[in-house]
Amino acid sequence: MSAVKAGSTLARLPLREDLVGKTPYGAPQLDVPVRLNTNENSYDVPPDVVEAVVDAVRQEAAHLNRYPDREFTALREDLASYLGHHLAAEQLWAGNGSNEVILHLLQAFGGPGRIVLGFTPSYSMHPIISMGTGSGWVDGLRGAEHDPFDLSVERALAQVEQHDPDVVFLCSPNNPTGTALRLDVVEAVCAAARGMVVVDQAYAEFARPGTPSALTLLPGRERLVVTRTMSKAFALAGARLGYLAADPAVCDALRLVRLPYHLSSLTQAAARAALRHAEQLLSTVEAIKAQRDRIVAAVAALGLNPVDSDANFVLFGGLADEKATWQALLEHGVLIRDVGIAHHLRVTAGTPQETTAFLTALAHSLPAPDQTPSTRQPSGEAR
Repeated sequence: MSAVKAGSTLARLPLREDLVGKTPYGAPQLDVPVRLNTNENSYDVPPDVVEAVVDAVRQEAAHLNRYPDREFTALREDLASYLGHHLAAEQLWAGNGSNEVILHLLQAFGGPGRIVLGFTPSYSMHPIISMGTGSGWVDGLRGAEHDPFDLSVERALAQVEQHDPDVVFLCSPNNPTGTALRLDVVEAVCAAARGMVVVDQAYAEFARPGTPSALTLLPGRERLVVTRTMSKAFALAGARLGYLAADPAVCDALRLVRLPYHLSSLTQAAARAALRHAEQLLSTVEAIKAQRDRIVAAVAALGLNPVDSDANFVLFGGLADEKATWQALLEHGVLIRDVGIAHHLRVTAGTPQETTAFLTALAHSLPAPDQTPSTRQPSGEAR
């Protein structure tokens, strides 16, 4: 969506000065045969899980005259059981999608006069939510010796020291690059930062074997937070359930800023029913990972530069004109994501049929060999 025009009704309202001229967040929602632009799980919820969710919601429906459990106690217990790592229910917090969880964190620990540091390219909602809470956002830079999208300990620490942030966002696996973060980076940032350190692990279930989780670092680190979601691996993007694990004191802080009864009875019931069927819902994860790895291999075979991914998507570079390629794919009925990195696009790993459609369309959308530039430059300090 475009920024607000000067003559519009909104332009005549007493909008906050820092919001004037801003553009709302929004990935294109187009009616095309193959939608691979928002990292959704392409597989429908299995019928028996649907029945379980509907039954759970039906049982709550007769009691909608009552407010929901403000503490969503049973849901927190189920989430702690799912995550493991000896977590207790009082260490879990949930919201309407991980974006609301992030909002709670920034309402509690960010705000006017406070600094939030993230390392771009990364999840675009981190700066947007920071701005919405009046926090000062700092676009930190990635980059390591052999990988412009990696984040080294040295570079992270230098920027923490420079900006002295109240909140630091780290993503693992990172969106839009798909790259996982080494735990030594998280440990170093936790030791150096005086503020909160938030590790966004929305795509954790898709990580390759042996990829470490920041959940292992929680004991003894009261300022470390790990956020997760049921939107991706659980195929519940429409249910809007995100959560975090942290020291119990963090959850106490979030109680100061959350709206009363922010999680409806229906949301809690649906999420708990899904967690009872976690094994079945997560059964698609390996199939999605197989398509992700297929995309990496096939894109490389086309002469492009895929980034090894621990998520359910692939960022690939080496495109002479990423916007022209995006448009050409759309004309073939395939919608992927232009994430604003020069010469790069991002594609969600879908079903085998969707992957085939994407790869076929991509092959037809690239210039003929004699028209391909001899040198393809991936973006370096992408922002």
